[in-house]
Amino acid sequence: MKNLTIEQLADLLRDAKKAHTLHEKKIGRQDKAWPEWYARHILQKLNAKN
Repeated sequence: MKNLTIEQLADLLRDAKKAHTLHEKKIGRQDKAWPEWYARHILQKLNAKN
């Protein structure tokens, strides 16, 4: 995470968007806590790389 590039962050955000879209379809409603969901998803991805 120390030297994260703009492209790497953009890829993480794109991945989170795809995953979150599936999450919302699964729960059947708009997720108002999407910022926290995105943050958790991205941090999990970053921590898995370490």
